[in-house]
Amino acid sequence: QVQLVESGGGLVQAGGSLRLACVASGSIFSMNAMGWHRQPPGAQRELVAAITSRGSTNYVDSVKGRFTISRDNGKNTVYLQMNSLKPEDTAVYYCSGDIDSRAGLQRYWGQGTQVTVSS
Repeated sequence: QVQLVESGGGLVQAGGSLRLACVASGSIFSMNAMGWHRQPPGAQRELVAAITSRGSTNYVDSVKGRFTISRDNGKNTVYLQMNSLKPEDTAVYYCSGDIDSRAGLQRYWGQGTQVTVSS
């Protein structure tokens, strides 16, 4: 059984920073593409940033230059460094991972972590 657990969310003032972490555990053979998504109140979930197993990254336009996704394969962990936060970044942030395990290759999701940016 593979699990993803996010941490690092919280309340921050506009202009501040947070660093989210997502740790994968279980019978993992390999972690492929990993991503961070967010769901603002009353809105649909959107992909914020993604990183391939080789470290190639892509971002939604609204966070380019402010957010950085990275990974530590030795620790089965993916990070999202969020700088210059804005009130519109307020959302529940979810980690996703395309992970190969005893159950085969599947996409897994974390439970989410709340990020609130006050103006």
